[in-house]
Formats: sequence, C-alpha cells, structure tokens
Amino acid sequence: MESSIGTVPQQQAIDLLRRIFGYSEFRGAQAEIVDHVSNGGDALVLMPTGAGKSLCYQIPALLRRGVGVVVSPLIALMQDQVDALAELGVRAAFLNSTLSGVEAASVERQVRAGELDLLYVAPERLLSERCLNLLEQSRVALFAIDEAHCVAQWGHDFRPEYIQLSILHERFPDVPRIALTATADAQTRAEIVERLQLHGARVYVSSFDRPNIRYQIVEKLNARKQLLDFIRAEHDGECGIVYCLSRKKVEETAAFLMENGIDALPYHAGMDSITRQKHQARFLRADGLVMVATIAFGMGIDKPDVRFVAHLDLPKSIEGYYQETGRAGRDGMPADAWMTYGLQDVVQLRRMIAESEADETFKRVSSVKLDAMLGLCESADCRRKRLLNYFDESTASDYRCGYCDTCLSPPASFDATVAVQKLLSCIYRTGQRFGAVHVMAVLRGDVGGQSGERIKQWQHDQLSVFGVGHEYSETEWRALIRQCLALGVIDVDHDAYGAIKLTDDSRAVLKGERKVMLRELRKPVRTVKSSRKTFDSELNSVQQRCFDSLRDWRLGAARQHNVPAYVIFHDGTLREIALRQPDSLEALQAISGIGAKKLEAYGLELLKVIQVSETI
Repeated sequence: MESSIGTVPQQQAIDLLRRIFGYSEFRGAQAEIVDHVSNGGDALVLMPTGAGKSLCYQIPALLRRGVGVVVSPLIALMQDQVDALAELGVRAAFLNSTLSGVEAASVERQVRAGELDLLYVAPERLLSERCLNLLEQSRVALFAIDEAHCVAQWGHDFRPEYIQLSILHERFPDVPRIALTATADAQTRAEIVERLQLHGARVYVSSFDRPNIRYQIVEKLNARKQLLDFIRAEHDGECGIVYCLSRKKVEETAAFLMENGIDALPYHAGMDSITRQKHQARFLRADGLVMVATIAFGMGIDKPDVRFVAHLDLPKSIEGYYQETGRAGRDGMPADAWMTYGLQDVVQLRRMIAESEADETFKRVSSVKLDAMLGLCESADCRRKRLLNYFDESTASDYRCGYCDTCLSPPASFDATVAVQKLLSCIYRTGQRFGAVHVMAVLRGDVGGQSGERIKQWQHDQLSVFGVGHEYSETEWRALIRQCLALGVIDVDHDAYGAIKLTDDSRAVLKGERKVMLRELRKPVRTVKSSRKTFDSELNSVQQRCFDSLRDWRLGAARQHNVPAYVIFHDGTLREIALRQPDSLEALQAISGIGAKKLEAYGLELLKVIQVSETI
C-alpha cells in the first residue's frame, strides 16, 4: 500500500473547485479543512446538512495521489452519488452487495490500476479481508468516514460495523482520515474520536444554524387533517418528507394523503427491498412527491429541493429531530420543519424506553435525550436558540431568530400553579394508579360514558377533587399534563400500565413553594398560505418562463441519463441562469454550479433553451 506525500498548494484546490464543481470560492471552514486533509492531516468535521461536507473529502481525494475511499452506510444511494460525480467528470465507483461478482471484480481491477478518484464502500464490505487486502495492494489517497455519528452507541443511527473502523488507523497509519457528520452533541463527538482513534485529529465545528428552515411545532388534535391543511396551504405540489413512528401509521398516512389528492408514497423497513428501492428512486427523480416514512428513510438523501419535513410523532431526541429536519432545504431556499405532538407521544416514548431490553445506563441516557426534546417542544423561547444551545453553540441571552413559530407568534404564558396543584392532588387521591384519561375525567367531573362508569366503580366521584377542574376542557388538561411531564413535575409509571405519578418536584408545588408558569393553549386555526418570501418571487415573468423551460429541459436530460434531475443541475443554478440570461459559453461558465465538464456537455443546449424561451 502506497500513500500520498508532499505539500498541496491551496491554489490547486481552488482551481479544482472552479473547474470541476463550478464554484468560485469555498464556504466557511471548507478551505481550511481541504488544505489540512490534502496535506495529510486527520479531521473530524461537523457541518449541517447542505453545507458542503462532501467537498471536504472529494477535493482532497482529487488532489492527492491514489483513490479516496468513502465509507458510507447508504448502499441504496451509492449509485446516485457515483452518477453525480460522473456528470462532473470524476472517476468514481462503489463496492457493495448490489454488485455481481463480475462487476465487483471489474471495480477491484480499476482500484489496483489507479483508474479511480473515489471509491464508495459499505462498512461491512470494507471490513472484509478481501477488501482490506485490495486497499493494501493499492494507492490510497484518504479515508472519508461519512455519517460518522453512526459509531455512537447512544446515537439515533447506531451501526455496529462502525465501531470496527478503528482498523483503518491500525492497518493504514499513514493515510489521512476525515470523519464527517451533520449531527453530534458533545458526548457523541467524544465517542467518535475515541472509537475511530482520531485523538490527534483537528475538529471543525460549523454553526448548526439552518437559517432557511422555519421551525413550527403545533398541538396534536387531528394530526392527519392538520398535516393535509399544512401541505395544501404551504407546499402544494412541492416535495416533502413526513415521518411517523410506526410502519402502520406510515401506510395509513400515505393512503390518506393520496385519497386527498397529494402524490405520496410509503417507506419503512417492513417493506421488501425492491419496493423500498423503487419508492426511493421515484422520490429522488420526481418533482412534488411526498414520502411518508419511518426514520429508516432519509440518511444521506442529497435531494436539494425538499421543501418540508413533517413529524406526526415526537422524535426520540433532538439529534434525531435535527438530522431529519436537515433534509429540508439543502439548496438554501426556504423550507419548513413542521411537527405536531401531544400527550400520547410523551407517554408512548417513555413506555418504549422503560420496556426496552437495553441496560439501565442506556435507558437513563435515552430519558435525558427525550427530556431535552420535550423541552424544545414546550419552550416559549426561540426554537432555533434551543437547538443551537443543545449542540453547545452559544447565543445571546436575548437571541431571537425571527423565523420560528415562537418568534413569529410569541406564545402567552400564565400562572398555572393552582391548576397544577389540583392535578397533583387528584393524582395523589386516586392512588397514583391511573392514566391521564381517568385523572382528567375525575378533575372535570365527567360522569358519562365509560369514564363515568369507571369513576363510579372506584368511587372517585366521592373524592374532594372530583370536578375541581371543570373550568378546563379535556384538550386544555392534556396540554397542561404534557407540560407538567416535560417539567418533571409528574412522571409516567410504566410498571403500573402508564399511570401518572408524583415526583420529588411535586411536593414544592403542592406546598406553594414553587410557582408553575405554563404556555397558554392556542385555539386551533386553519392553516393559511403564509406571506413568506419564495425564491420564484425574485423572477419577473420573462425570467420565470425561462426558468420553467430550463426545468423542463433538465427533466428530459435526466431521463436520458437515467439520473435524478438535481444531478444535472440544481434549481439554484437554473434560477441564476434565468436571472442573468447568459448569451455565450463564457457567460455560462460564470454561473455557480457549472464546471468544465457540464459546460462541455450541456452548454450549447442551455443557450438554445434560453434563446427559445425569449421568443415565446
């Protein structure tokens, strides 16, 4: 095995950036990372989705002698990643279980012959003795470990194979390694360094802020109807992802959306692999499709024009929420992270933690992460501030982003101490043996239906707390109980089938020593189209016509090349063409995202589309 040596000048990196990728300059820490890795240094890179992590290893791989080996868990997406690089003129291939023996042998020959710039490898394939021997017999430029948070056992995307990747340091000590992820709190970062033996690596942490994403969390009343109203009002005909906790809910939600005229597909691990791949391929290639999925879908999705990510169930952690919402707006254009959640979400997730077969340490960490997620949902502060602070990114005490729901429409708070005291008293006097539905019925003095029969059976209509909370509706009590759970004033006893119980913090409230301020429940309103700026508003009628013509042309080119449309050109590139109306190849070359290979392949066609659109 041979490795690259020598010093790589920074100008070479900038020349490659312009010639191959079509960008005039690096963003943020990209230039420093590229320089460090190109010259043989190890790095741990944390950048939000869409910030350009791939360039941090692609350009060093092109600058150094040998093949850059990219370790990725995303077998289903490797073909698209390789196709995208081929469009740029980069020699790339992949090794994974989808290849036949003959195809794999052909790729291995290319690696040995030095005919590839980048090789994508699944971790289980990389760890095989055959693959390790192949790399030892070849010249390796670098190792890039993508989705590096998969190494963290406390993380939301843990992959057992990632723990074994320390073998790269042991068997290839002179080859630089770069680990990359969009999501890692301080604990996860430490675990990545430890498990991958990156103790001497430089750590680059970019801002976790995604300023183009609007965060919105609403009370769960009729989740599917709320989702439908949101899509119709804000993103009709646009691409999005909807996350659900269960496979059954995925199927039902996708069917509901289709019945209501929304083009939607389901995706979950219970489907056969052929159907999953078919649905994923259609999502990547289509415009305006909504994918309804469990978290089995989405990691590594490069589709830039996802305009919204919606959650119908509460995520288990802020890391998971941030990772999933980050799949929206990769192109930097306005996008929405919308979520509806309610009391049952909290109870269900806490039950899942309590009933899991994990050890007590894992359960404790999971509970802490869930509590942080609840804090984000129930906060009256800026959502973005909460997210940034969770990832140890400091903000001013009075920071407000001005673009999340709590900033755009600040929630009112009220002194709920008396109401909470009534709740705690009711929980205590009913023996801490009943769930929220029964406790609410006692508080409201409900005597009808099944709840009333149960109240009479237990003689809870004889208690002093019966009916003391009649002034609040069931919906208001649900919101109040949910917030008390988030504050730790009450808890769920899973040994007692989900009964709510008092905690150590309850006593101070009952004795009047602690004041409890809660968010007022907002009355549900029908979602209406917002007046937020869209990117199409930048275009006049002539430019819009040109943009539409360019998108139509791109769709035909993508079908001809059998790749997703964004692999040909991103919307941002087409929009800049429509704005600037270039009339020569030289003028086209100045457009961001048009490198030498794409100029050669599509330049004349683009000029023709521009010219024809002007005459329409």
